[in-house]
Amino acid sequence: MDRLGNLEAFVEAAELGSFTLAAARLRLSPSALSRRVAQLEEEVGVRLFHRTTRAVRLSEEGRAFFERSRGALRELREAHEATARLRDRPAGLLRVEAPSILGRHVVVPGLARFASRYPEVQVELTLRDHPGDLVAEGIDLALRLGALEDSTLVARRLGRTRMRVCGAPAYLKRRGTPRTVDALARHERLALSLHGRVLPWRLRDGAKVRELSPGPRIVVNSGEALIDLALAGAGLVWVCDFMMARARRSGELVEVLEESACEETPIHVLSLPARRVLPKVRAFAEFVAAQLGADGSEKRMTS
Repeated sequence: MDRLGNLEAFVEAAELGSFTLAAARLRLSPSALSRRVAQLEEEVGVRLFHRTTRAVRLSEEGRAFFERSRGALRELREAHEATARLRDRPAGLLRVEAPSILGRHVVVPGLARFASRYPEVQVELTLRDHPGDLVAEGIDLALRLGALEDSTLVARRLGRTRMRVCGAPAYLKRRGTPRTVDALARHERLALSLHGRVLPWRLRDGAKVRELSPGPRIVVNSGEALIDLALAGAGLVWVCDFMMARARRSGELVEVLEESACEETPIHVLSLPARRVLPKVRAFAEFVAAQLGADGSEKRMTS
């Protein structure tokens, strides 16, 4: 039994006061529409229409049923239309997760522009350094830095970032600008510690790649703190290019030893498997890829 079809037939007949007109609107034969109404009457257990050879009119029970069913049918149609809008253009709630450093330097600076361009999308952004469970937490899209673990999630590469050495103009004026990798030994090299391990600097020196230990005087476990220290003139830092992009454009930080950059880290977007990528997810992934391009990172969208 087609309950929805039967309900539509009943509502159309009640609104038009004619089985013939209702059948024409629904592209049915009058006999097919009459059968649908009869099936509905049998299901609810009451007569919904009084029928004569000249007209049909609602019974008392039919009027009560019509008032409720018309509203329910209208809400169902609106739900279908709203779902179609979500399928056809970016709209609805979008839950996004990103590493703190990537979110702070890439996503947040352009989020107002994204919201302006896609006013029907409501973004809920979570920044954290310990990935969550996309299924359990209802996350639509997650950004990841570095190599990916095997999973059933769909991964698309947005681009890559390179690690670069930079410092404040005041620091470089005071201590000089290093021209070779060996010259870094005479400089303050601020250190970043992740998971209890100080990250060594990996730099290209001619045909080989060298690892340098940063100085022990200042060690922090936050990329934000590292950038703040560099801006304050505390020393040189080795950071992702997107972290220094805005300060470099403004002249607050200056890249040194540009030819030594060699450490590359891929940036991916993860989403749950789906038969079709929702427009809101695709739009946000393209937005992040564009942000990476604007910040000097390599932009690349692949599936």
